[in-house]
Amino acid sequence: MGSFFKNLRNKMERFMCGRYGLDQLGRFLSGALIVCLLLSLFLDSRKGVGQILYFVGFFLLIWSYFRMFSKNTAKRYQENVKFLTIKNRISGPLARSFDHLKQRRTHVFFKCPSCGQKMRTPKGQGEKHVTCPKCRTQFTKRT
Repeated sequence: MGSFFKNLRNKMERFMCGRYGLDQLGRFLSGALIVCLLLSLFLDSRKGVGQILYFVGFFLLIWSYFRMFSKNTAKRYQENVKFLTIKNRISGPLARSFDHLKQRRTHVFFKCPSCGQKMRTPKGQGEKHVTCPKCRTQFTKRT
């Protein structure tokens, strides 16, 4: 029985050789596929919303398999790069604000009075002379 699965794994590895495989866009498509199919189960199919979500999920399944088994790796890579730039444009400010909230316990955040550059310094150091890294303005800030 163990040799059967070993042979199956070897055949799958040979089949996938030279193909693109799974990346971040593929994972996103798989997640969206699962959400669409689960929502199509619970929504009323007589009104058409459930059927539409079912077909959208089916389309996402076909698209993710097409990308996974594609041998045009350069094109799939470019698609993934475009997806990641859009994702980072959306989630980047959110991630920075969560980091800012985590660091509020240990650091003081402030802006440069002349250029508005955001800076931080450790808490509990009293009055500190700060030089802005952007415009080189020197000022005093209480931490």
